[in-house]
Amino acid sequence: MGLTNNDIFKKLRVAHKLRDVEIVEICKLVDFKVSKSELGAFFRNENHEKYMECGDQMLRNFLNGLIIHLRGPIKKK
Repeated sequence: MGLTNNDIFKKLRVAHKLRDVEIVEICKLVDFKVSKSELGAFFRNENHEKYMECGDQMLRNFLNGLIIHLRGPIKKK
């Protein structure tokens, strides 16, 4: 069984030592709105009643925002 989007998201959060507020700000860098309560649902145990699967769009936007956060915006030629 492979990793789910939630697993990848959790691992990136831990690896980069990100807090919920920082993740919200990272998503804002790519004009993607996410709330702290939504993030909490992604990071819960699969058996928890408030658990929510992290979709491809959420993970893609977070990764794009993380790139901008770490490298800075793309410089125009």
